[in-house]
Amino acid sequence: MKTNGTIETILKRRSVRSFDERPIPHEELETIALCAKHAPSANNRQEWVFVFVEDRGRIAQLASVMGEAMGRESYTMYAPQALVVVAHKKGVPFGREDDGCAMENIMLAAASFDIGSVWINQLQGICDEPEVRACLDALGVPADYEVHGMAALGYAASEPVHLERTSPVVWVGPDADA
Repeated sequence: MKTNGTIETILKRRSVRSFDERPIPHEELETIALCAKHAPSANNRQEWVFVFVEDRGRIAQLASVMGEAMGRESYTMYAPQALVVVAHKKGVPFGREDDGCAMENIMLAAASFDIGSVWINQLQGICDEPEVRACLDALGVPADYEVHGMAALGYAASEPVHLERTSPVVWVGPDADA
């Protein structure tokens, strides 16, 4: 297999659900934000907003409000060092797909700095609950935007588990039967 730095980052990225206390350097978060902004979007509309939250108290507050809305006690979003909220204008075609591309860029950029990440998708369907919306408003997420995903970021408290990838890959070449 032929590799390079990008391929190696893709292959080493794992979801991290337990973070240590080390702060993430702000300069690295700025680079991750730049990578998010460079994700592809339908017709290059770029109709998203990225909210980087470095205040652990505000992260905990959002997690608590989300937990109440979902009926899940002690919900923490894994208590990350930083949280990236990816939001998209409601009703925009392909907003969910655009956000998915941005989330992948965020997680790969984080992995390139040895920062762990995990996708948090629980805001889908509850971002307009009054208490949740109040938290999102306080973070700067516009009222006419919905959240399809968030990335919890931090340094892994332990080595992430490598799970073998078993998805089939089908190759169709010029000699394939029609």
